[in-house]
Amino acid sequence: MGLSASMWSGVSGLLTHGEKMNVLGNNIANVNTVGFKSSVMHFEDFMYQDAATTAADFGQLGRGVSAAAVFGDFSQGAFETTNEATDLAIGGKGFFKVVVPGSEDEYFTRAGNFRFDRNGYLVDPHGYRLQGKVIESQAPSIAAVGALSTSTSTGVTQGSGSPVDIQLENFTADPAATTNVTMITNLDSENGGDNSRNTTDPFFGLFTTWDAQDPLDPGLPETAYAYQDSIRVYDEGGGAHDLTVYYDQVPVSNAGGTMYWEYIVTIEPEEDNRVIGGAALASSSAAGVLMIGTLTFNSAGQLEDMSAYTLVEDANLTADQNFGGLSNWTPTSFSTNGYPMTVANFTGESDASWINLGGMATNARPIEINFGIRNTVPQWDQTPPVDADAVGIDENNLAQIGSANVERNAMSTTSYAGASSTMFQAQDGYTFGFLQQVTVDRDGILSGRYSNGVTLELYEITLYDFYNKTALRREGGNLFSQTLDSGDANSGPANRNGFGSISSNSLEQSNVDLAREFVQMITTQRGFSANGKVITTTDQMLAEVIMLKR
Repeated sequence: MGLSASMWSGVSGLLTHGEKMNVLGNNIANVNTVGFKSSVMHFEDFMYQDAATTAADFGQLGRGVSAAAVFGDFSQGAFETTNEATDLAIGGKGFFKVVVPGSEDEYFTRAGNFRFDRNGYLVDPHGYRLQGKVIESQAPSIAAVGALSTSTSTGVTQGSGSPVDIQLENFTADPAATTNVTMITNLDSENGGDNSRNTTDPFFGLFTTWDAQDPLDPGLPETAYAYQDSIRVYDEGGGAHDLTVYYDQVPVSNAGGTMYWEYIVTIEPEEDNRVIGGAALASSSAAGVLMIGTLTFNSAGQLEDMSAYTLVEDANLTADQNFGGLSNWTPTSFSTNGYPMTVANFTGESDASWINLGGMATNARPIEINFGIRNTVPQWDQTPPVDADAVGIDENNLAQIGSANVERNAMSTTSYAGASSTMFQAQDGYTFGFLQQVTVDRDGILSGRYSNGVTLELYEITLYDFYNKTALRREGGNLFSQTLDSGDANSGPANRNGFGSISSNSLEQSNVDLAREFVQMITTQRGFSANGKVITTTDQMLAEVIMLKR
């Protein structure tokens, strides 16, 4: 090969170092590109030629250099804070997946600069649609109690089904009926009186005093109770209604420090559209009463037990039945959360009874009533529990949870000395609302916040990763595509199963390290110059050879 071989080795060095400068130049050009991942070029020796050095010994002569591979550097980039909630950055492993509308083409990216388009799709700057799973809400219901058949509460199922285009199809929140009411109060232990005194049924004096048909003062007179607490609840159409709980202390002789308070849960009588056994409650003195019962406090003022009774539909109830009689009020059922249940029917669109002894299906919506204690088993301590009319003056006849099954919440109703007051109240219904804001949490849950104060979880953004990320094909536009060498994408939710978390109002910056790139440029330039020197030196040597002929 002679001297010309060294010249070609120098040429290969020039070409390869020139390609490395292309890589470095591309990195530096994208120093401010969102989600950009820099590249690193690796060299390898090109080829060798065997050369005899002795009769029995061989050597190899190198013929230059070539580019072995250009690997992507997928190290984490720094985060830049933005004002857009749909600017998303992945902290850790994972890629977003976007799909080209109207095709099956899909790409992966670390650039999370997404926006909603005019059709409500969450898209990247090219209009490609971000992928995620729909979050489907399920309405709560109640648990089985003995022979009374009911359904179960499952709450929210997140990220169900396969990933789909993330789209806000409706910028409004449909109304939802109230299914849970929490009322935490302090009832003055020094109240001392029995405002709704009833010598026959002292534990239900509020109920026997209630008269929805009183033309002058329907319900309870102000002198009949010690304290009341009201909260706004909602029907299935988003209509607002006031639910009021009245409380009154029940003096019990020989109680040994135990205090009893009776309560009734009520709505406005004219809003009570329940129909039980074909009879409308609106014409009854009990119209508006949803639940009656007692709260039991120990000598320290802590709530330790309770009873709860509601109307029940039964074959013996007729249209002329007096719902104001205690014989029609039976111990209620519990939700799967362990709270007593009742039913309110504001719209008249369904039967009021959700406990159906005849086994017939009903469509009424139950409401949990939470005073701060719950039942760990779905049954009363009485076997069988007796109706309210059988309680009489003996507190031992009350259908209570029982100390073995009571679990007190962190916040519960109390009976301490001091003015009665409301400590906390909440309910889960809401009226119609307009979308005001979109948020994304670290788990990739995209939620909508609406004008009615409701936040609804809508989508779970899906992340993807590869066993061999360096084999992904760069497509430009901050996009990567899958290859045979990269393997199939593994998908999963953010912040779980090894995937990174998602930061909203953030963008991942380019991971190009300028200091490193400049050092690489210096060494590349020197390598290029050195290879040029090989060519010029070889040229001089060849010139000397030519001059030997003269």
